[in-house]
Amino acid sequence: MTRMIEIGGRPVGDGYPVYIIAEIGINHNGDINIAKKLIDAAVLAGCDAVKFQKRTPELCVPAEQANVMRETPWGLITYMEYRHRVEFGQEEFEKIDHYCKERNIAWFASCWDERAVDFINKFTPPCYKIASAGITNDNLLKFHRKWGKPIILSTGMANMPIIEHAIEVLGKDDLIVLHCTSTYPCKVEELNLKGIITLREKFPEIPIGYSGHEVGLSTSLAAAVLGACVIERHITLDRAMWGSDQAASIEPQGFMRLVRDIRTVEKAMGDGCIKIYDSEKPMISRLRRV
Repeated sequence: MTRMIEIGGRPVGDGYPVYIIAEIGINHNGDINIAKKLIDAAVLAGCDAVKFQKRTPELCVPAEQANVMRETPWGLITYMEYRHRVEFGQEEFEKIDHYCKERNIAWFASCWDERAVDFINKFTPPCYKIASAGITNDNLLKFHRKWGKPIILSTGMANMPIIEHAIEVLGKDDLIVLHCTSTYPCKVEELNLKGIITLREKFPEIPIGYSGHEVGLSTSLAAAVLGACVIERHITLDRAMWGSDQAASIEPQGFMRLVRDIRTVEKAMGDGCIKIYDSEKPMISRLRRV
């Protein structure tokens, strides 16, 4: 059985190049110019897509947290004020949409509530991403399906019964599942990369990928070797920047190395057929005596 779906006309699945997503998320800190620089970095690295996040703060911020004070680059403000500060609206996403088209890179978003799904749909994204936080929200899962687009589902903070239920709600068509551990940054010993193999065996008809929040590149490269057809990592201009996701992100030069190494490994994997290469034949006469 071939596991493959298309995202914006690009086939994603077994036998195809890894679909590499640079998650900008909220690493733009509410600044459209930083967002554009991150898009540029993703394009330079050779990524297939950039991903943002979209929330409706009034729906997503728990009441008990709304008025909690938080130290931010804008001073001491409430958590609700902070959420609004880092949330892009119509004007910013119009600029993002135009800029990504100009740079010829796909973009989409993780939508944390139904109003956010409707908002992002105005920009005709090639797919939707459901963050790990939403995997147990059946209504949100069903609402995403309303638009008939491919869905990428992250599985952080979930065990197999939770994942199975979410897949039952979503259906297996046009679905990609990403193995994930939702710690920022994540300890290497909690990445559990063999979970990629487990998910591939459990759901042979669904493309399986990896969303990583670790420090470094080698483990994400290993995920690709284990069969992840999507690799998603956060991108930042500087890991020392203010923000909750910056430390678990990759800087532009690192992203360039990650994409380069994934593409190199793809070439090196071959087809598994053991044979004598033409380049080896001169060595036979030189080195073999029998």
